[in-house]
This record gives sequence, structure tokens and C-alpha cells, in this order.
Amino acid sequence: MHLAILSRNPNLYSTRRLLEAAESRGHTARVIDTLRCYMNIASHKPTIHYKGTDLEPFDAVIPRIGASVTFYGASVLRQFEMMGVYTLNESVAITRSRDKLRSLQLLSRKGIGLPVTGFAHSPDDIPDLIRMVGGAPLVIKLLEGTQGIGVVLAETENAAESVIQAFMGLKANIMVQEYIKEAGGADIRCFVIGEKVVAAMKRQAMPGEFRSNLHRGGQAELVKITPEERSTAIRAAKAMGLQVCGVDLLRSNHGAVVMEVNSSPGLEGIEAATQKDIAGQIIDFITRNAGPNKNRTRGRG
Repeated sequence: MHLAILSRNPNLYSTRRLLEAAESRGHTARVIDTLRCYMNIASHKPTIHYKGTDLEPFDAVIPRIGASVTFYGASVLRQFEMMGVYTLNESVAITRSRDKLRSLQLLSRKGIGLPVTGFAHSPDDIPDLIRMVGGAPLVIKLLEGTQGIGVVLAETENAAESVIQAFMGLKANIMVQEYIKEAGGADIRCFVIGEKVVAAMKRQAMPGEFRSNLHRGGQAELVKITPEERSTAIRAAKAMGLQVCGVDLLRSNHGAVVMEVNSSPGLEGIEAATQKDIAGQIIDFITRNAGPNKNRTRGRG
């Protein structure tokens, strides 16, 4: 097979591992800079150009689209879908998962466990918004934040009100969530491929920190998940329509709750913690499932 890996940086660990895994299995693969793709949107023959020439045909595309280029990256991916090329994660599924509020609403509709979450526009509604999620301490999140950036733990109601007012004053979209204290600053990343959790790791925040992201200095270790956690992760991935994703769970007093579904999960932490060839499993999944016009939405998303 001839594979395209959509990535801005060919030197990133995840991009390199996918390239190595593809080539070790006898496939050819090419790293394509998402932002250097440009499109001819014609109804009779949609095409993609790259650095001045027509892009060669591919059997499948692996999107590694960063959050900051979601809009353009999803547009490029949709063009591949319109051309009948198999995409590992479809454009509509990626845009669903990248919109934090939309993704939680979709998960909620499927009855998947979530932290109590509030969303409001008017500063007049802040006191009731805080009560809605059970009062302080609570977590305030920027909807556009990634890797733990733009996530604030407000210890008191006065602090919560001040932070929410400040964000609203900057016209930033935020959501407010209950603080799951019993999680102890740890979350579980479940790595889903197809309809199977192929690996799981526990990420523990540094002392004095509540964000467990590895980019924030969190430590990863192998963890055994429960059947409930496994089922929750698979259902969350299916609700987003993602073939490959990282589902982040917290262990709360009322069971597993989903914090986020990541459509472009990093491979370095999970491969190091579990000693599993996750990149290879992704390539094997593509080998089993790729084919012309195999996408569910076929670019209609």
C-alpha cells in the first residue's frame, strides 16, 4: 500500500513511528505537510496539489492534525474523502472531537459517564453556573485549550467567579466542570483502535498539580482497566466516529467518567508505558480495512 501521513513535522515521535511501522511491513509511506496541500474543488474531478504539483494517488491517509490547524486540516482530509481515498479518522469525526462542548453533548446523548459540566454566556448567570456543577472546588476550561493549557482549578467560589468573569471579559468560550477530587490528580488514557482498547496507561500529575498531561510533567505507568472502563472507552470512540483515538477517563465515586476523546493521540507515552507496538497495530488496522470509497461519510461530512 502507499500511505500518506498528514503531519506538519516529520521529526515528531508519532510521525516517525508510523513511517517506520509502515515501511517495516512492506508499505511505502510519505509524510505530507498539511498546510502545504491546496485543493481544486471541482465537482467532476476534485484534486489536491502539493508544493506545485498534483499529489500522487494514495491508498490511505493517516491524519496527524494538530489542534491549531484543525479547520484547514479537516478541509484537506475531506478533499481526500471526496477523491475516494480511505482516511483512518474521517474529517467529520475529527471536528466533532476537537469541539469540546459538542463532543461532551454527543457523549451525553449516548449515556456515557461525564463530569457534571456547565456552559453559559452571560456574567449574570455565573453564580447559578457554579451551583449547577456542585460549587467549588471546580475546574474551568477554555474550549480551545490543548495539553492542559487553559485549564484552571478554582478552590473557592470567589476565585471561580473571578476567573470565569475574566475569561468572559476576554470573549473566551469556557466550560465549567465538577472537580473529581477522588481521582487524586490521575487519569487513564485508553488507546482505542477499531472497537478495541489495545493499551491503557495511568497518568499521574506532579505533586501540587492537578493536570496529569505528560506535557505538564505528568508520569505515565501501565494500568489494568476494568471492564466498565474498557466499555466506556469503546463507546466514547464510537460516539465520535473515530477509528483510532485516545479516550481520557477519570475514576470517580460514580464510576468512570470521560474527560476528553483525542483524535490525534501521541504514541510516545503510551508505547513507553506499555512496551507495545501501537504504531504497528495502527498500520495493521489500515491494511485490514482500507479500500476505495470505504469511508462512511465519503466526504459528505
